[in-house]
Amino acid sequence: LREPGLNLRVVQLFRDPRAVHNSRLKARQALLRESVQVLRSRHRAEPRGPARHQQQHLLLPPGLLGGGRAPQPQHRAEFFLGGALEVICQAWLRDLLLARRAPGWLRRRYTQLRYEDLVREPRAELRRLLRFAGLTVPPALEGFVLNMTRGAAYSSDRPFLISARDAREAVHAWRERLSRQQVRQVEAACGEAMSILAY
Repeated sequence: LREPGLNLRVVQLFRDPRAVHNSRLKARQALLRESVQVLRSRHRAEPRGPARHQQQHLLLPPGLLGGGRAPQPQHRAEFFLGGALEVICQAWLRDLLLARRAPGWLRRRYTQLRYEDLVREPRAELRRLLRFAGLTVPPALEGFVLNMTRGAAYSSDRPFLISARDAREAVHAWRERLSRQQVRQVEAACGEAMSILAY
């Protein structure tokens, strides 16, 4: 970031963790391997030595680990997805706190973008991002972004399909799909990051 010849800029994209959990649950089999890798990264990143007294809020389906047993096969994917989301939220929190304490030279090269803001105001957010990067906004790019976020269709059954669709519906889809317990678990595991991001 300090290399003058690079002029590197960082845009960090965030999304409401409840919506992230909903999308990950819909694509659970496709994300199983990625979730296991994310969980392994937690163990590599944890400091050695005395056990930490940090509360763990592992996102689990109801009654999953009664009696300390291993997850049942039908719940394995949800077990790994929930654990991976918790690791992701912890990483977000570290990034957010680092950005708050960052020196001026870093703050000038770093910005955050919430998915929900991009979906609600695609033109304004695109202009903000390109201005941050020192680039102009070609009219064709503005039209493309508007088309991709305001398309006629929306398919909640194919969460990672890249197509023109009404992305505004994706913002709150989690409200209809997640149980109250799932929402509470996500909020417990990701609450600090959600608070900083105003979710």
